[in-house]
Amino acid sequence: MSFSPRLALLFLGSLLGVTGCDAKANPAATEVPAPAVDAPRASAPGQQTAVVAGGCFWGIQAVFQHVKGVISATSGYSGGKAKTADYEMVSTGETGHAESVQVVYDPSEITYGELLRVFFSVAHDPTQLNRQGPDEGTQYRSVIFYGNDEQKRIAEGYIAQLDQAKVFSRRIVTQVVPLQGFYPAEAYHQNYAALHPNQPYIVFNDAPKVEHLRQVFPDLYTGK
Repeated sequence: MSFSPRLALLFLGSLLGVTGCDAKANPAATEVPAPAVDAPRASAPGQQTAVVAGGCFWGIQAVFQHVKGVISATSGYSGGKAKTADYEMVSTGETGHAESVQVVYDPSEITYGELLRVFFSVAHDPTQLNRQGPDEGTQYRSVIFYGNDEQKRIAEGYIAQLDQAKVFSRRIVTQVVPLQGFYPAEAYHQNYAALHPNQPYIVFNDAPKVEHLRQVFPDLYTGK
């Protein structure tokens, strides 16, 4: 594979002994209330899809892979054209894509609103504009890509609820936009946190997110 910008940072970090890309560990999670508006729990097993973005997709994927009711979580790109859904191109910040994760879940086990609660609580910081922790650029922006009107209604309502309650010290900057397409990332990005648990970036930026999930949502956490 090519020597990507993030991998270059990881390499330099390992040489310099820093904790993560810029020596900043992942901050503590912010527990948020359940959404006042949500989809009803389905009466029978099935499959539905949610697509979100919030920084490096390695960490977002790792979190949702440990959420009860999630069937699969896939790293990829959303927001731009199919022809630019390539890591090196997306890393320029000029494609319109955000590093995203497609979450396939069973609505009889977890609702869309509950997934968003995890997203806002432990998966990322929704108040950081065009960045997340050590990663900067529009490709790391916070986005909810809705697939239908119900998802849009739940997402917008939840953001308004959290802002009104002043759950965060700063305003939420998460975009809520229609999903135009999701393009899976290259194979070497899939399951990256699970396959590289000792990588300094994972240790200091992504592993804490999974631990926060276990602590904040013990009923939703699965060790799979």
